[in-house]
Amino acid sequence: MAELTFLEQLDVLAEAADSTFEAVRTPEALEEARIEFLGAKKGKLKSIQKQMGQVEKADRPAAGKRFNEIKQAIEAQLERAILRVQTLDASDSDVPSGEIFDPSLPGNACRLGHLHPITQTIEELKDIMGRLGFTVADGPEVEGEWYNFEALNIAESHPARDPLDNFYLATANSNSGLPRLLRSQTSTVQIRVMESTPPPVRIISLGRVYRPDTADATHYPMFHQMEGLLIDHQVTMADLKSVLRLFATSYLGSEVHIRFRPSFFPFTEPSVEADFRWHDEWIEFGGAGMVDPNVLEAVGYDPEQVTGFAFGLGIERLCMRRHAINDIRELYRNDVRFLQQF
Repeated sequence: MAELTFLEQLDVLAEAADSTFEAVRTPEALEEARIEFLGAKKGKLKSIQKQMGQVEKADRPAAGKRFNEIKQAIEAQLERAILRVQTLDASDSDVPSGEIFDPSLPGNACRLGHLHPITQTIEELKDIMGRLGFTVADGPEVEGEWYNFEALNIAESHPARDPLDNFYLATANSNSGLPRLLRSQTSTVQIRVMESTPPPVRIISLGRVYRPDTADATHYPMFHQMEGLLIDHQVTMADLKSVLRLFATSYLGSEVHIRFRPSFFPFTEPSVEADFRWHDEWIEFGGAGMVDPNVLEAVGYDPEQVTGFAFGLGIERLCMRRHAINDIRELYRNDVRFLQQF
């Protein structure tokens, strides 16, 4: 018979633990079961954990995730068994039921939650970019076409404005009668800030954006972006590359590398795709480039006097890369067993 794989051993262990803890009826049996499966030295879970080093490197993220799930399941079985044994002991006691409760005893501690991994990532990005001199700017998630398209140099004929690629709302702006939609990018915040703020400008905008993508391992109809904008005198592509390099090494570590590939975006010229190389693999993280003069003119800036750069990165993509998550949907299933790992 072929030797069981690491994941198969975990499944066998989970079934054995389930039947063992389900059969527990006494404190003595409960302690024996706890030591058998969760013992710190010779417990079965500890023995399987030692085999993690033999798992192929590419399979370790999935193996680690499954191990944590099984561990949490067994710990939950232990908790249920403890409650069951306590109930049985109380029912067998000679003390009348009305006198069992002792108000002087400490209560059961509530399980405290923590920040969602996406929120953790956002807070870390704010901290990194704050050290680089960028301040956080916010804007509405329901926008008009001026902020979402026109001021960003996206022509009416551009495919990005297709109703099939956006969440247009049924009701128009009550003041202007113009169409409204859920923003498809956080670049809208950059336009709002430039309209009301003279140069220099150095901001980041972080938040939810919406596109009617079919949910799969790498796409979701709602996700988060971080966009950066720097407008000042004599800003160049060298400044953009320096900022992105400092950001990448701050978030992913000193071993990360960055490269630019020529691309096209209506609101930047020249435009590039930014790739990060981390753990011997190139990953596309977002677009960047020098702010197009048409965008500067749209907000009242003089492109002969100031220049600037902009970049946009997917926050989910950064979070997934950092934590070796291979399916974006895991972040939104609200499965506490998954989320409490981070």
